[in-house]
Amino acid sequence: MLMVKRVAMRRAGKSVTVTIPKDMAERYHMSAGEEGFVIETEQGISITAFDPAFAKAIEVYERGAHRYRSALRELAK
Repeated sequence: MLMVKRVAMRRAGKSVTVTIPKDMAERYHMSAGEEGFVIETEQGISITAFDPAFAKAIEVYERGAHRYRSALRELAK
């Protein structure tokens, strides 16, 4: 489901801030003080709570956990 909302951009020091509408922030479990990620794409800028580096780390972990599942099972005893 693609939802588009118009937002205001405001100056904050030497940066620009964007206010995320409350319903969108709640839907994506975002709150004030949390860290988010701004990703430049060919289509523009994407703001996300999703950490691409964390996703890559989980992928690497899952491959290792599958490959060494017997050893991990023994270590867990």
